[in-house]
Amino acid sequence: MSVQKIGIIGLGLMGGSLSLALKKTPTPYHFLGLDHNPSHCMQALELGLIDEIVDSLETISHCDIIFLTIPVDGIIAVAKQLKPMNPDCTVIDMGSTKAKISESIPKQTRHFFVTAHPMTGTEKFGPTAALPNLYEDKVVVLCDMEKSGKHQQERAKKLFTEIGMRLVFMGSKEHDRHAAFISHMPHALSYALANAVMRQEDPESIVALAGGGFKDMSRIAKSNPSMWEDIFRQNKSNLLEAIECFQKELEACKKLVETEKWEALNRWMAEANRLHDIL
Repeated sequence: MSVQKIGIIGLGLMGGSLSLALKKTPTPYHFLGLDHNPSHCMQALELGLIDEIVDSLETISHCDIIFLTIPVDGIIAVAKQLKPMNPDCTVIDMGSTKAKISESIPKQTRHFFVTAHPMTGTEKFGPTAALPNLYEDKVVVLCDMEKSGKHQQERAKKLFTEIGMRLVFMGSKEHDRHAAFISHMPHALSYALANAVMRQEDPESIVALAGGGFKDMSRIAKSNPSMWEDIFRQNKSNLLEAIECFQKELEACKKLVETEKWEALNRWMAEANRLHDIL
């Protein structure tokens, strides 16, 4: 079996975890890494996430498979420059927004690309955050597949299936609206919660009183601000709609407490309990 070359652009949590996951499959791969951060390159080599570092898109363009695991604005910039040299090359972007990325890929190279969003991650970042089971039993959303070449479609489906992911297909605009409610808005709320508490409480009180609930809700406020700024920018209209919906629910809770309508408040909370009948 010939060894396939995989280029990973972005050697952080997602790219590093992807390498670890693929190393566990029967298919032999040789991993090339590209990252603008020299320390990430060295760490990725030391941790065995990649086999060699390259310093240009031109070198990466000769790979059989290329993953873009960088912030969403960076994905758009790279997609406009990347010119795959292998006619069967599959380029898979792993951004958390999809519509603007899908629309920005040049027509002459669009068939090489598969736009994907693995619904997984942690609040940590960098090569040292990589986990071998990050993708296992998680959903990957594959968007606008009709724009991808047949070979690229099949290769992407095979790769994600090999690392234990469940495949879901939808249009990129549909994805972005769902992601705004299920992923992007919760991050905005976590950042807001963290800022609200820090502006009202001193550090000693936070350390002394913060329990599991607060830690769970504020955990993702540790996520990379630069990455999430890009995501919020690209999905602005959907995110604003999601935040407005949340504000209505929070205002409803506030009024029930103000007017001491405790039974109605209990029913409102019970409605929320139903979410975990779905999850």
